[in-house]
Amino acid sequence: MITAVAYLRTSSRSNLDGDSGPRQRQAIEEYAKRNGIEVVEEFYDEAVKGTDHIDTRPGFQKLLDYIAGNGARLILVENVSRFSRDLIVQETGHKLLQNLGYELIPVDAPDHFTDATETAVLIRQILGAVAQFEKAQLVAKLKGARDRASKAAGRRVEGNHGYRVDKPDLIKEAKRLARKSPKSGKARSLREIAAELAQLGHTTAKGQPFSASQVQRLIGAGE
Repeated sequence: MITAVAYLRTSSRSNLDGDSGPRQRQAIEEYAKRNGIEVVEEFYDEAVKGTDHIDTRPGFQKLLDYIAGNGARLILVENVSRFSRDLIVQETGHKLLQNLGYELIPVDAPDHFTDATETAVLIRQILGAVAQFEKAQLVAKLKGARDRASKAAGRRVEGNHGYRVDKPDLIKEAKRLARKSPKSGKARSLREIAAELAQLGHTTAKGQPFSASQVQRLIGAGE
């Protein structure tokens, strides 16, 4: 059976005691039942605005941490407005989830994010152009900073390429721990990998274990 997690959101505390939560839950449960999906966990952002980006929502962050080590790849919401009321946040949030390998389904319109509507295509093109422009600006700024640092140091100073260059042992260990066991065929969860990395002395700059999303980036480094 396909597994999924449910995401509920209310934008105001006055809605917490009303019908919003039960209504969202019922719609998701009915869709899951019709389609042979098992909802294994529910996450609720209470009094969170629909225009807030998903990476600022505590409930959604807990959801991402959970599915990173759970195996579920499907996120069910009552409708697209429960995910976000802002079109830009919808598109950027959906793109983030897509890049992480997760599928988002508004149960009242399951094909919403797969339909190539003119508006959605336009927004994606604008976002792509903006991202390209910002990247070009950043590259130019970093080059200027390196040039000034090189002139001051009397030698060429190159930029920081991140853990891939600074800590190749960390990347190597993360990839090793992510491999499936040859005996059981099972793989460690991202949280388990983070815990083992911490035991080996690999932690964040603040001395804390890596988050599930950080481990996922470590595993994918260099690919």
